[in-house]
Amino acid sequence: MVVIDMVKMPPEVQEVINKQKPVPVATADSNGKPNVIFVTFLRIVDDETIQIADNFFNKTRANLNENPQISIVGYDSETKRSFQVKGKVDIMTEGPVYEDVKAWVHARSKAMPMIAAVVMHVEEIYNAMYGSDAGKRIA
Repeated sequence: MVVIDMVKMPPEVQEVINKQKPVPVATADSNGKPNVIFVTFLRIVDDETIQIADNFFNKTRANLNENPQISIVGYDSETKRSFQVKGKVDIMTEGPVYEDVKAWVHARSKAMPMIAAVVMHVEEIYNAMYGSDAGKRIA
């Protein structure tokens, strides 16, 4: 399990991420080569934790195995708010968290494969909108 200093996602960050579907998820391999995918099965568990279902990860999973850093971005076109959330992950292929994520995925689609539960521990949050506060760390 990864031991890190987590930060709490403010309610407005959670609202934006919960509204965004699919969510862009970025990873990088150990050499820094980036990869971005869209993920539908992503949910906020609490102020510090996000769960992501690994249904079809290929490069993403290889990257996370080499480099457990992950970044997501959410955008709300109505409120014109956008946030980038960064953190480290634990990857689970068995146990209660895996089974819970598997049940969540299969409740929406029994045909969807469930390879792993990716648990993101939030470490940093940034303003991702244009303007004078663009890129400013907020948590």
